[in-house]
Amino acid sequence: MGGPRASIDLSTGAPVARPDASVPRTAPGVNPTQSLRARLAGHDTLVMGILNVTPDSFSDGGAFVQRDRALDHALRMVDEGADIIDIGGESTRPGAVAISAEEELDRVIPVIEALRGASAVPVSIDTSKPQVMRGAVQAGANLINDVAALQADGAVSTAVELGVPVCLMHMQGTPRTMQSAPRYADVVAEVAEFLAERARDCLAAGMRQADILLDPGFGFGKTPAHNWRLLRELRALVDLGYPVLVGVSRKSTVAAALGTRTEDRLIGSVTAAALAAHEGARLLRVHDVAQTKQALAIVEAFNGRQPRV
Repeated sequence: MGGPRASIDLSTGAPVARPDASVPRTAPGVNPTQSLRARLAGHDTLVMGILNVTPDSFSDGGAFVQRDRALDHALRMVDEGADIIDIGGESTRPGAVAISAEEELDRVIPVIEALRGASAVPVSIDTSKPQVMRGAVQAGANLINDVAALQADGAVSTAVELGVPVCLMHMQGTPRTMQSAPRYADVVAEVAEFLAERARDCLAAGMRQADILLDPGFGFGKTPAHNWRLLRELRALVDLGYPVLVGVSRKSTVAAALGTRTEDRLIGSVTAAALAAHEGARLLRVHDVAQTKQALAIVEAFNGRQPRV
């Protein structure tokens, strides 16, 4: 893993050294699940750093399939200010092909275990499979981030049994088909109705209301016009009474507005994240943590609150 690596000083933008990733940074007595719940009960906008341990994700597929590289990247995001690390072992990009639970577990469990041994940062598992949810939480994950909103057989009961917070996302269709021809009579109303119904189903199954988060699913069965309207009217989802997660980082909607390639989407992604925070998003799922934290400091200052960086 090597010696000290560079991180970013958010006040100056200058690189700073950070401790070796092999040095555990867990705090005695810290329960990451309880610390996450406490943060979600507050008012800050949290940053969720994306860690795809897949060979085929749309932006960074293949970059972090090796455990040590994945751990190094996760700890770098923590140093840059990530409040949560979201680990995914199955691509959900448009056209993605499903993999088995066993293959997904083989990809994510070693990384979750390594990160849990090195940091007390809350860990999210990005999965729709109950078997992977169970294995990930047993390995140290503290949040289930499900693009299918716990609609798989046994997913709701598994999540209730595991007793960690859950993010329910809206998707029209499946990853393989979702972008073929997305249609809505009223995208905001339909997404809000779906998420409210899924939340009610989870409550009826015994899930704590405080453990439910909602995600409108930007880019999951939606055109750029659908995505921008959802962002403009995000308050309609915030008003459902649950923390709202927004993930627009490096997505094609940003590229369509900019007319650029994937690697050129940084400024557009950070701008969209800042707009989401201004409209009430409580979590931002991003690739570029340091830049998003800086943008959030501006949003906080604009809103008259003391910036947290």
